[in-house]
Amino acid sequence: MATRKKTITDPLSDNNPITIQVLGICSALAVTVQVQTAFVMACALTVVLCSSNVLISLLRHHIPSRIRMIVEVSVIASLVVVVDQVLRAFFFELSRQLSIFVGLIITNCIVMGRAEAYAIQNPPAPSFMDGLGNALGYSFILLLVASFREIIGSGSWYGWNLFPEGYVGSGLAILAPGAFLILGIIIWVQRTVTQNFKDD
Repeated sequence: MATRKKTITDPLSDNNPITIQVLGICSALAVTVQVQTAFVMACALTVVLCSSNVLISLLRHHIPSRIRMIVEVSVIASLVVVVDQVLRAFFFELSRQLSIFVGLIITNCIVMGRAEAYAIQNPPAPSFMDGLGNALGYSFILLLVASFREIIGSGSWYGWNLFPEGYVGSGLAILAPGAFLILGIIIWVQRTVTQNFKDD
């Protein structure tokens, strides 16, 4: 039980896929101008990561080692297509705002990394927990960055205005350099608090 709990809680802080492993940085910068788009992206990655981990775990004894990575990519790509089509069917405007970034989950190092490092070697239940933990860790940082960017840049959070009318937001926060700056500060604070330094 303790091991399963650690599987979920560890990626939230001590082994966060973004702030510690430095994976999934592109989407952390590209889709975090608004909390709403970041939330949808987080949900999409969570579905793909948990599902791909379970499927690859179920297939692990039947996948020839020579084509292991091809099968993993095929499973992930199929799931991404399904998620993308669901978003297009039911949340078209959000799908349009996310543009190509849902499709790029296929190349997200977190998804491929968990399939290769964990799911291919473990049973379905632990693989699901591993996928969920890493997805939650990714989602937490994604939503944190988006919250700072939307509040500072637009004076709102999830579309709700937080400041009086006439608030002039910081243009830097909604541009890529602002995203880099905010993410850099979060990484610095998180690593300082946990004393987790990969260079040691």
